[in-house]
Amino acid sequence: MCLAVPGKIIKIEDSDAIVDYGGVTKRASLRLVDNAAVGDLVLVHAGFVIQVLDKDEGEELQRLVDETMRML
Repeated sequence: MCLAVPGKIIKIEDSDAIVDYGGVTKRASLRLVDNAAVGDLVLVHAGFVIQVLDKDEGEELQRLVDETMRML
């Protein structure tokens, strides 16, 4: 099973983004998407940003992830 993780772009360096995952930051390649910007909510899989989410979609996904993590 593949899993894409939601996060927020906090910095862009060349063709990479620094993505915040609720306090943990990691580098992810932007080579697969166009027009990603600082502040965007994104899905990351295997070190690549695979989708830029719209604000409502991203917030709902983050809410679901947070809710799931509280249940563990």
